[in-house]
Amino acid sequence: MINIPIYQVDAFADALFSGNPAAVCPLPHWLPEKVLKNIAAENNLSETAFIVTQQGEHEIRWFTPEDEVDLCGHATLAAAYVMFHYLGYEQQSIALNSRSGILNVSREGEYLALDFPALMPELCEAPEALEIGLAIEPEQVYKGYDYIVEYANETELRAVEPNLEAFCHLDGRGVVLTAPADEYAEYDFVSRAFFPKLKVPEDPVTGSAHCELAPLWASVLGKQELIGYQASARGGRVHCTVKDDRVTLKGQVVPYLKGEILIPSQLLRDSE
Repeated sequence: MINIPIYQVDAFADALFSGNPAAVCPLPHWLPEKVLKNIAAENNLSETAFIVTQQGEHEIRWFTPEDEVDLCGHATLAAAYVMFHYLGYEQQSIALNSRSGILNVSREGEYLALDFPALMPELCEAPEALEIGLAIEPEQVYKGYDYIVEYANETELRAVEPNLEAFCHLDGRGVVLTAPADEYAEYDFVSRAFFPKLKVPEDPVTGSAHCELAPLWASVLGKQELIGYQASARGGRVHCTVKDDRVTLKGQVVPYLKGEILIPSQLLRDSE
């Protein structure tokens, strides 16, 4: 039997039961990929982060209930919070080695700040599956990690009831809707995100999507520091700073659960 600690926290959250919940599992070494996938599927959260620390270096991997992904913002925020608050990491910043290179997370008062690669999405034609999946015709469509669909205002964005089955036929990771904020909003732009191919119908708050959204809105609004609000049922704010080919994403984390996963040794051997 191997006992795996598990922490569940709400990332990009101002209060408990807001933001995006993520599970974090520190491991003594990497377990078989099949086991990691099964743990993530059992957790049934949009992301489970696994971290391994060996010889002073930290590695991170992220799994949705369906598969491993190359980049995840909220689960990286969650993993850093667990390392700072529960695993005795006392320095002001953490370097995490990942599929997307070295990701640095630093403490900034009540916030944690992610240093992530920025990606400027490119204007494109809407593929047929995207047109079928959208209930309301957008202003523009862009392509980055995801299809970025721009609406004229927040009202239109919130009114969209997408056909998620149609989105499953798209290339790329998923679909992100975005619009400028209303005139008196306390944020600069708003978004919603859908990843049905990864068994995440609507993601509560998607840090990695802001690696695309922040450069896009920085160019539109002519400002490098912005606040994005993801208008899911739970909702969450992402403070963004765009600088060259990097973007800093800041958010708060609220702890929810500590526990232990019990994996039979035979299951580990069968998965190798």
